[in-house]
Amino acid sequence: MVFSSKLVEDAVQEFSKLPGIGKKTALRLVLQLLRMHETEVDGFTTAIANMRHGIKFCKECHNVSDSEICGICVNRARNRSQVCVVETIRDVIAIESTQQYNGLYHVLGGILSPLDGIGPDQLNIHTLHDRVKKIEITEIIMALSPTIEGDTTVYYIARQLKDLPVMITTIARGIAFGGELEYADEMTLARSIAKRLPVENYVNVQGK
Repeated sequence: MVFSSKLVEDAVQEFSKLPGIGKKTALRLVLQLLRMHETEVDGFTTAIANMRHGIKFCKECHNVSDSEICGICVNRARNRSQVCVVETIRDVIAIESTQQYNGLYHVLGGILSPLDGIGPDQLNIHTLHDRVKKIEITEIIMALSPTIEGDTTVYYIARQLKDLPVMITTIARGIAFGGELEYADEMTLARSIAKRLPVENYVNVQGK
């Protein structure tokens, strides 16, 4: 791309650093900013700067927060006997969007992947162990990706917590709603068969 303005070129270069944003998309975003009023652009850039400089990570669950402890952890209406272990902050947002879970969370910050150099010391596993000992947690719900790395992480954490009085469960895995059975991989299909439900349970869930 050839730019007549170094300022526009620099802005395009910065936008294109974002994942999934190529040079053409970055240029469209920059041109859109140029069409906006200066006060709108100032509000946009100020919000981004404030977010980046002011954001904190919850000392309890490692979720993003505006304060030392996030809003979920301080909410006394949440079920404090359950902790849902997730890989990233995006997973917290996804589960909260379902409005089906009212417990606490624990963000690992990734999953075990020796090939990528990610071991237990790079994840928030030791703090999970400390939380289980500190507060009366009765169930740990493992909500990690159904991959070899995800299952390895589940197994490792279960081993670390085996001496503590806590039940460890995993989210159900099966055929996605609307999916064709013939296109499901063997592992997913096998788990769907193993985790089958009584028909009345299925009907009740579908009817909600």
